[in-house]
Amino acid sequence: MSFFKQLSFLAGLILSPFSCSSWGQSSVQLPADVSCKDPAFHEKVRSMLSLSVPVIDAEELLPIKDEVYIFDAREKEEYQLSHIPGAKYIGYNSIDWSVLENVPKEADIVVYCSIGYRSEKVAEKIRDKGFDKVKNLYGSIFEWANRGYELEDKNGQSTKSIHTYNKKWSKWVRNDALVKIW
Repeated sequence: MSFFKQLSFLAGLILSPFSCSSWGQSSVQLPADVSCKDPAFHEKVRSMLSLSVPVIDAEELLPIKDEVYIFDAREKEEYQLSHIPGAKYIGYNSIDWSVLENVPKEADIVVYCSIGYRSEKVAEKIRDKGFDKVKNLYGSIFEWANRGYELEDKNGQSTKSIHTYNKKWSKWVRNDALVKIW
């Protein structure tokens, strides 16, 4: 085998673990079909993530949300105000690992926060616990809300309120039908 073919082969072996895969381990490129409605928000989200875990976008999650485990990696007050229907609180600063006790290791898991930074870190930790099919919701609850998808409060009731972390980050929630709280 020529030197260049050997080099190409070795490069393929080295880079293959980093290629995009649906529910696989890791990815360094953003899949072409993953984005946010607002190009500026898309760029902000992309700049904040290392893509250390695969991502899923809100449009892809919507039809399968009842078939996957969804975990909210924000703080308790953010989760209680509003969250994606069916999502369980796992937290960020103090992770509640008990929510994973009855989750099969081979289950499809989606983690989200406000835009995806905190959830990416929590998703890494979940993966380190042996769960192989973990994804980060790209744009997280902000993108979910911007697309007009339903939110529910701590009592499971539909709500138009969303916790935007702080005033600075609230600018990324562009859905005028929502009440922004920080």
